[in-house]
Amino acid sequence: MACELCDTPGGDMLWQDDLCRVVLVDMPDYPGFCRVILNRHVAEMTDLLDAERQRLMSVVFAVEDVLRRLMRPDKINLASLGNVVPHVHWHVIPRFADDAHFPQPIWAAPLRAGMRHAAPDRETLRAALVEALPPI
Repeated sequence: MACELCDTPGGDMLWQDDLCRVVLVDMPDYPGFCRVILNRHVAEMTDLLDAERQRLMSVVFAVEDVLRRLMRPDKINLASLGNVVPHVHWHVIPRFADDAHFPQPIWAAPLRAGMRHAAPDRETLRAALVEALPPI
């Protein structure tokens, strides 16, 4: 069965190790939207070993921390759904009170025309992730 996250990077690659990768998602209304994607095909977090879960979540938290420092959003949304793509991945989404969907999830119907916020410079974001993510 084809899997979008096995067959493609899933976004603009910012960082990767042997377990997972961090990609920047191309959604102009949601600058800084990143995904943390497991490199191998696994459908559920409980299919991972404890050490793998801990490592994956340390990457998710590092991405959140970097985005908070660089963008100063009102909120960060963390989501791991997998209903459409059953491959372990986490969405890390900077949110602003004046975005089109706030306080609803970005996948809900828009509530208003949202204000655009500046995207972090890609190289600055990549460098901050490299610095923040502990080596294996």
